[in-house]
Amino acid sequence: MGRKHIPFGYRIENGAAAVIPEKAVQVRKIYDEYLAGKTYEEASRSAGLFLPHASVKRLLQNKHYLGDEFYPAIIDRPTFEAAEAERLRRAELLGRTRVKERAAEPRRVKRHFTMRPAANIPMEAYERAAYIYSLIESEE
Repeated sequence: MGRKHIPFGYRIENGAAAVIPEKAVQVRKIYDEYLAGKTYEEASRSAGLFLPHASVKRLLQNKHYLGDEFYPAIIDRPTFEAAEAERLRRAELLGRTRVKERAAEPRRVKRHFTMRPAANIPMEAYERAAYIYSLIESEE
């Protein structure tokens, strides 16, 4: 079994996750500051941390903070859901919501090709690859 990451604000004591009180305060502060209108990084700095944008986003989306069979709760569900709703609202305002479009038909992947026999193959990798690709005559 691989080693698992312990979310910020927890530690393992006697095989069970335990809340680190001072870190839990920082986690709650990040949620509060984000919901008050601060950016991810501003919320992090307000909590005394200097986490990058993506780390704060992952922290705000980490469901372990709600509590589960292993982790005690640090955040209540209304706060967690409000932060996610705010994240989606901001993404919409910035045009950062992408809906994956379904292709009308699945793309047909070409699996057969013909090529001329190789003559003098260059030794340098890039030139060799370019040369081999240049030998392809047709694809089906």
